[in-house]
Order: sequence, then structure tokens, then C-alpha cells
Amino acid sequence: MSKGRMEAFSDGVITIIITIMLLELRVPHGADLATLLPLTPVFLSCALSFIVLAIYWNNHFHLLQAINRVDGRVLRANLHLLFWLSLAPFVAAWMGENQFSSWPVALCGTVLLLSAIAYYILARVLISTHGEDPALATALGRDAKGKHTVVFYLVAIPLAFVNSWIACAIYIVVAVMWLVPERRIENALVQ
Repeated sequence: MSKGRMEAFSDGVITIIITIMLLELRVPHGADLATLLPLTPVFLSCALSFIVLAIYWNNHFHLLQAINRVDGRVLRANLHLLFWLSLAPFVAAWMGENQFSSWPVALCGTVLLLSAIAYYILARVLISTHGEDPALATALGRDAKGKHTVVFYLVAIPLAFVNSWIACAIYIVVAVMWLVPERRIENALVQ
């Protein structure tokens, strides 16, 4: 089966997820800058979620460039990832509306953790599907960044009940860590 339909479907779903998330930003009643101040937590949570979704979209794009076909296992793994990503608007809105309280921050971390695990599963399924082509396995390597991401989230989730701002800082550190474009796949495909 060609990968084109899965790429197009995934791009469409991520586009819809981002659109839904941005629709959560409500226009304040008032014409001065002071009316924007209460929206700051909602905006910040929306911005973090947008960045995370953009990072997943970028890495998903690069991951799919390294393959030439998909099967049912790949489709299911991809849907698994898209499911967890689709919860980003909900947790972002809940976190922002509640000024980064413990439970919303912990749930956000849980969704981020499960998204990271789903991405890892998708990568492993793609490697097993393309076993005769070592370029993908070589490109993904030991995936230290992905493993660090899971550890950071596992630390941040319970930490949200001690200090939700430190947990959010960890989420930001992970996002910054992934903002640097992943070149492993591109480099492996060029060789």
C-alpha cells in the first residue's frame, strides 16, 4: 500500500487538531491591552501545544520520507499517535483555563507522554515493516532523545502535584530539545 494516503490523512488530522486548539482563544470584551491579561494562561498553554504539535508534524513528515509503503500495522500505529495528539486541544484548554493547576498540568503531561510512546511505537513498526532496508533503523538509531523525552515526562507528571510550574518548565525543555530539527533521517537517506 502506498504511503501517500496515510500522509495526507495525517496532515489533515493534525491541521484540524491545530485549528480546534486555536479556536479556544476567545476574543476578550474590551479594547485595551488589560483585557488580554486574563487570557495569558490560555494563550501560553495553546502556544506550548501548538509547538508540540508542530514538532510532531515535522518529525512525522521526516519519518514518512524514509519509507515507501505502509501496511495495516503501520496504519494502526499511526492512528494511535493521532489519537493522543488529538487530545492536545482539550488538555491545553483545561490547563490554560485553570491557570496551570496540578491536575490539568499532570493530564497534559500524560497526553504528552502517551504521544511520545505512540510515536516510538510508530517508528518501531515502520522499522519492522521495512526490515530489509536498514536506512530507517540506522537513521533512528538508539533514539536517545526519544528516551530522554519519556523520562522527562515521567518525572514531570507527578511533579505537577508538587509544583505545576516546574512540570511545565520540563515540558518546555522537552519542546526546546525537539525544536532543533531531527536530521538523522535526512542524513541517512542522503548517504
